[in-house]
Amino acid sequence: MAHIDAKRGELLARIKRISGQVAAIERQLSEDVSCSELLQLVAGTRGAINGLMDEIIVDHLEAHVLGEQLSQEERSAGAAELMAVIRRYAK
Repeated sequence: MAHIDAKRGELLARIKRISGQVAAIERQLSEDVSCSELLQLVAGTRGAINGLMDEIIVDHLEAHVLGEQLSQEERSAGAAELMAVIRRYAK
């Protein structure tokens, strides 16, 4: 996807930061830390994942639903894909 290609570096950088956050959670779990510290780490990681999801949803919407060059069939397919992902994500 061209829209993903344009942001691939930015998205990969975000994933690397999230990976670092997950590694920090793993390290903290193997040490004796307070649950509040651990909760803060998990909350930060969840926020980072939500931010990544938001970014990809917006990109998908712009490229596969709102694009002026798209046919009505392509728009409908893009919207259906997005609805399926949002439903899965919301569970």
